[in-house]
Amino acid sequence: MLNDPRSHGLWENSAPAAPATAALETDITTDVAVIGAGYTGLSTALHLGERGTGSVVLEAVEIGFGGAGRNVGLVNAGMWVMPEELITTLGNDYGNRLIGLLGDGPSAVWDIVRRYDIACEATPVGTLHAGVGRKGFAELTERARQWKARGAPVELLGKADAAAMLGTGFYEGALFDRRAGTIQPLAYARGLARAAQSQGARIFTQSPATGLEREGDGWRIRTPRGSVLARQVVFATDAYTRYLKEDIVREQLLLPYFNLATPPLSDNLARAILPGRQGVWDTKEVLLSFRFDAANRLVFGSVGALRNTGLSVHREWAKRAMRKLFPQIGDIHFEHEWYGHIGMTADNLPRFHRLDDGVYTFCGYNGRGIAPGTVFGRTLAALLVGEIDESALPLPVVSPAPIAGRGLRSAFYEAGAQLVHLTEARV
Repeated sequence: MLNDPRSHGLWENSAPAAPATAALETDITTDVAVIGAGYTGLSTALHLGERGTGSVVLEAVEIGFGGAGRNVGLVNAGMWVMPEELITTLGNDYGNRLIGLLGDGPSAVWDIVRRYDIACEATPVGTLHAGVGRKGFAELTERARQWKARGAPVELLGKADAAAMLGTGFYEGALFDRRAGTIQPLAYARGLARAAQSQGARIFTQSPATGLEREGDGWRIRTPRGSVLARQVVFATDAYTRYLKEDIVREQLLLPYFNLATPPLSDNLARAILPGRQGVWDTKEVLLSFRFDAANRLVFGSVGALRNTGLSVHREWAKRAMRKLFPQIGDIHFEHEWYGHIGMTADNLPRFHRLDDGVYTFCGYNGRGIAPGTVFGRTLAALLVGEIDESALPLPVVSPAPIAGRGLRSAFYEAGAQLVHLTEARV
């Protein structure tokens, strides 16, 4: 997008075409204006349409331009934060609601994919959280205990069983979560957009929301060549917030994350590496992830930005790390490379904000955007039509709180990942 091959890489190359959209060039009226055409915004519009409520989605660039079109494509249950810590932070009521909602998040994704026949390489076969060393395996052991106590279908695998599923003996074990899986993330975003349109949503691209002002009982949202008058407004811009309500992004550190994709591997080689086609990430602080797409390309990623010196550092690290994990691959090169940013809050938990009367946002997904974005969009639709009130939400209503020194700290993440990857996997 925007003639940048490193923005969306493989996903843009292999996704079905986006549904037809155009820029907003007139003044229109609707029930709900949704700003941002990622998972949260499109899910909100879809679920509003299913309830007979009209919406207009305004997207500054193209459908899935932000994190929705750049991520690894892991459809995970829950958050990074373990269930007991989450309840300690949010309290029993909100904590249990959030855990329940996000634990069932992947099933909501699979349901939408099935009902709207979305072609997004949906692979609901689980994910593997791989443990690095004894410390990593101890973390997984505790995660397994906490999730099993809540009845989740997770299984702690020892070294031999993990190696059989991962295609490498590098890890001490793995946590197998059967709720989860993988999708082609940009294809899913485009499919959500098409589904929302089928339910009456109007989507305008190349239409940044650059102004917001009260008008009567509603809000006037201005774009460069038009405007929308709506009773209620949803900001679904998260870490890619640019023009309005910048408090949303000021409360998040920006963590860069890149992916590189090999050419398609043979069926025999793919079966030797990930025979069950699960998506994988590990327990290292500067983690790595890997998964296959439908064409047997191995998608390999980690923390870092593919720009300036980071481009060569991360690319060479990926080649070394892949050879160490999967020597059977042989000589390695990459067909596609791309990166984006993850928004990280101070406690690694998402936020719900009432930004003004009738103006709402869920944000701060901390690298877990696909399932949470989908179910938070559904929750927003229920709130906006009056099916639930704020007291029934999975998160408390809080005000945005900016993180001190976020610019320097975000730059540190980018530089620190380069330093790690300069030396890692050389043995």
